[in-house]
Amino acid sequence: MECIHCKGELERSKAPFTVSRKGYHVVWDAIPAWICRQCGEPLLESREVELIQKALEVLERETAALCLRRKER
Repeated sequence: MECIHCKGELERSKAPFTVSRKGYHVVWDAIPAWICRQCGEPLLESREVELIQKALEVLERETAALCLRRKER
């Protein structure tokens, strides 16, 4: 595979992934990804993207419920 940024060669490895949303931050240290040997840019496959999105949906729902309980007190 070829890097979309620099056209370097990609190799299968793991990459960190960080997201910040509505008052919380999530960091995964080792998401399976294709990493460019030349520039280091990670490329996630659709399966990993789907799993990250599902995890964030659950986290967002649970965070909303937690904030609701906090307001009720």
